[in-house]
Amino acid sequence: MSTMKERYIASMVLAGVGDALGYSNGSWEFNFSGTVIHAECAKAGGISKIKLTSWRVSDDQTMHLATGAALIANCPSIPETLTLMAKEYIKSFDDMAGRAPGPTTARAIRQLQNGAQYDQIPYSPAGGGCGGSMRAMCIGLRYFREEDEDTLITVGIESGRMTHNHPTGFFGAMVSALFTAYAIRGIPPVEWGRRMMAGPLVKAKNYVSGDGKRDDKYYTPSQMGYFIKHWKEYLELRKIDADQQSPTFPKLWGVPQRDAYYKSISWDGWGGASGHDSVIIAYDAILGAGSDFEELVNRGVLHGGDNDSTGVICCAWWGAMYGYGNCPPNLHETVEKRDEAISQGTSLFEL
Repeated sequence: MSTMKERYIASMVLAGVGDALGYSNGSWEFNFSGTVIHAECAKAGGISKIKLTSWRVSDDQTMHLATGAALIANCPSIPETLTLMAKEYIKSFDDMAGRAPGPTTARAIRQLQNGAQYDQIPYSPAGGGCGGSMRAMCIGLRYFREEDEDTLITVGIESGRMTHNHPTGFFGAMVSALFTAYAIRGIPPVEWGRRMMAGPLVKAKNYVSGDGKRDDKYYTPSQMGYFIKHWKEYLELRKIDADQQSPTFPKLWGVPQRDAYYKSISWDGWGGASGHDSVIIAYDAILGAGSDFEELVNRGVLHGGDNDSTGVICCAWWGAMYGYGNCPPNLHETVEKRDEAISQGTSLFEL
């Protein structure tokens, strides 16, 4: 069994593994056929043989490490943490060549570069993407305790809102952080979704709602309801919305079936590219894989959607539960930015 320190480190490192595998230097992230991706992976020797020496991480892990850099500074207040986080996100764009940053994120970074503060990025109808959720996991390593939940919700939302000012986008960031905290606390994954719906998501709605609050006029019931609706439907589909102890999957749940489902819950046809479906797909992979890392990759990374984003999220959660577990060393020992991830995981554990 892995120590807590090992789980912290593995969460940071395996996030990079999931990202690099899904991205595959751009060839798999933008391949919309999971069947083709699985065939190409098998031809390359499968995950037990692939070495990531020449596989770059994308913008996802690059910005996740920027989030971590702000957190390990241990600023004395939330506003100072978020101000530093915005600076780290700006700095991360010095290393974005060949990493395919999203247009919504890039636009917000330009605004921050031009002097906007972290809480001055305007509401965007196109801000429902996964740019917040893909980089928020380590917030749950910093604020993992039950008594930290309000802080986690605040930092999770604001970390996402500084580039993705839309409920679908910043709620996704909050859930990405929250489920990491649940993993560290040892809460069974089958409980994560219903716990989130019953408490933290209600708090998140209240945090951003109300007369006089920032951009409240844009956060309409339908805007906020989109995220909630998809999560409610998902939990009911898997029959884990109440006190059930195991999820229900279809008897036939192979690559084509998963691709079709991931697309069906997407914002615009690319499964995992938005705040809601990025965390739903990652969660579905966690539930289906258990402690089997290869099965996690099969479900949460090697699919025809935005697979580096779902991959960075689900692998960070998995590492927070199992450490390196049965992840092949050829992956976690060769992933780009490994030393930085190890250093941050160590520092977050020591805070």
